[in-house]
Amino acid sequence: MPSKEAEELRGLSIEELLERLREVKREQFLEEMKFKVGASEKPHLRKALRRTRARILTILRERGVKL
Repeated sequence: MPSKEAEELRGLSIEELLERLREVKREQFLEEMKFKVGASEKPHLRKALRRTRARILTILRERGVKL
């Protein structure tokens, strides 16, 4: 059964998915830097962002978008 997040992402246009991908990459980078210096208050967020990024990339590839 697909997650609610995956269903929500599938409803977005390609442009919206690309924008969301940029946002997730930025969040992922910032969270990784916080983790490296020991300032991360939400260690579970790293895994969630990694999975969200993978979901977005999967949907884009299913639609035939080359990155």
